[in-house]
Amino acid sequence: MCGRKTLIKNERSIIEELMVDEWRADGYEPSYNIAPTQYSPIMVNEKQSKVVTMMRWGLIPKWSTNDAFSSKMINARCETLSDKPSYKDLVSQNRCIVLADGYYEWKKSNKEKIPYYVHHQEGRLLLFAGLWTIWHARSKPLLTYTIITTKAQKDIFHIHDRMPLILEPSNIGRWLKGGNERFNVNDHIQTSQIRLDHYPVRSLVNYPSNNSKRCIAPSRSSDSLDLFSS
Repeated sequence: MCGRKTLIKNERSIIEELMVDEWRADGYEPSYNIAPTQYSPIMVNEKQSKVVTMMRWGLIPKWSTNDAFSSKMINARCETLSDKPSYKDLVSQNRCIVLADGYYEWKKSNKEKIPYYVHHQEGRLLLFAGLWTIWHARSKPLLTYTIITTKAQKDIFHIHDRMPLILEPSNIGRWLKGGNERFNVNDHIQTSQIRLDHYPVRSLVNYPSNNSKRCIAPSRSSDSLDLFSS
């Protein structure tokens, strides 16, 4: 599962690292605590060009009459994509890449849930495989997305048994192209073997209103529990 993430690199750094053809993510600001229903930069394929635009986290199926369940559709299990009515048509037509440089996961420990921050060992962007759609129930079309998840890597399985399906940069074009290619988990599962680091962080990340570098700072037993400061 992935229920909170970060994207703290600036626009120029993202464009250069991913060789983005067109940046349409107006209003983008780096964030240490991106939560469901918030907007963040998403990469899509448009006429063979890599385009980045802002979308809201939490998929709203195009046939939905309201957005009540969007916060519950933030993740989609890769093993059942082809079986779910909300996702099966999007697999071939509406693939996207969710840009992040890390994500948070909570480990159950007795009666507590301890937040961990997971990120690339070399500080690179993490490219999450995703699906997107356009919802037309409002006067202005709304772009929404979900993150595809898979079984967690061995070294972070003790935190949670699921993780985002992370793509290698070399697979950006193949993933975004989509088309009539049938989704096969085995074709993409190996791309989630990207080397990751993880460490526990303070529980102030539990609150989306907290959005500062302190969210990704390693926790220490001596830290004060000032949860509402940022």
